[in-house]
Amino acid sequence: MEAGRAAAERAARLSYGRLLAYLAREWRDVAAAEDALAEAFAQALSTWPSSGVPANPDAWLLTVARRGLIRAGRKARTGERLQSTLDALQDEREAGARDDLIPDERLRLMFVCAHPAVDPAARTPLMLQTVLGLDAARIASAFLVAPSAMGQRLVRAKAKIRDAGIAFRIPEPEELPDRLDAVLQAIYAAFGTGWDAVGGADGTRADLAGEAIWLARVVCGLLPEEPEALGLLALMLHAEARRPARIAQDGFVPLGEQDASLWRTDLSGEAEGLLRRAAAHERPGRFQIEAAIQSVHAERARTGRINWAAIAALYDLLVRLAPTAGALVARAAAIGEARGAAEGLAALGPAEAALATYQPYWAVRAHLLAGAGDLDGALRAYERAAGLAEDGRVRAFLLARAAALKNGVAAPG
Repeated sequence: MEAGRAAAERAARLSYGRLLAYLAREWRDVAAAEDALAEAFAQALSTWPSSGVPANPDAWLLTVARRGLIRAGRKARTGERLQSTLDALQDEREAGARDDLIPDERLRLMFVCAHPAVDPAARTPLMLQTVLGLDAARIASAFLVAPSAMGQRLVRAKAKIRDAGIAFRIPEPEELPDRLDAVLQAIYAAFGTGWDAVGGADGTRADLAGEAIWLARVVCGLLPEEPEALGLLALMLHAEARRPARIAQDGFVPLGEQDASLWRTDLSGEAEGLLRRAAAHERPGRFQIEAAIQSVHAERARTGRINWAAIAALYDLLVRLAPTAGALVARAAAIGEARGAAEGLAALGPAEAALATYQPYWAVRAHLLAGAGDLDGALRAYERAAGLAEDGRVRAFLLARAAALKNGVAAPG
């Protein structure tokens, strides 16, 4: 019984996005495909523990979901509409000679979600939910909006794909660049979600970082001359190179305190090569700048120091191109290191409504307040940041910093 449940959970973790992409492409209805796949997983959980795990779990799930879609289609569609859908599917199958252009079904569906007819504000969240399996609440948290608002946005986007008859086909080569930005944003958001699972206890989230890197490699193969795709892959590889140093016996280790000798030079070397290729195009963008910031951090493995002035200057450029909450907060932290805590606090500013539940804001604020000598304010900010931390190791780290302030011990830089 345990083996059956474990197999179903593993299939959900590793295959959900791929199976949904296949079903959505076949049926041209993302919401219906989600419902059918959810029912297939429910059947797996109820039958596999007693009947045994099928030889090919993914094929079993796909078959059950397809049967559910056919049953639902017979009930919900008129004969004329069903025939129209089947005709369109046949047209797509006949045009399948170009299917190898995008070798991963998940990536194909991501480009569908980035169709111009879909609300731009919904494109990246829609990819995160349908292709990468994140729930609406987690997506809402990442975009600093209410879960109910995000849920409505996603429902409308799926209805738009269905009702507008958006073809689940490969975009023409000239169409790909216009859809690329939303796809890259979704891949990076998926990587960030996996990266935030510091201890790896949440297997679904921890796997996302590797999946995001794989998808970025596919995009770079598809569009090898797109500097932002190269920049994104470089950014993620630089971050992934530091994974071995993020956890020690006593818990989470922040970047500035990591043992640089543990960083993976193979990944950082590959990242540097990608960044040079991107820079040669002389079209700087968000992901190239973020990769350049990580490149400066990576230099500590060679020089033993961090060039905070260079990092702060790069963040100044980044926030002009992409003034996201993460970039603004990170810029304030860099300014605090380069020019002093007072300037960092000025750059950080007061917590606006959108930042009230943004954990990195409170962690950076706590660090800067401690550096400025406001220990009471720092203590409150550390406790606020700890309360917002999802990962237990990060929470323990922040509470330890708060405890050090209570005991009159200065926290590390």
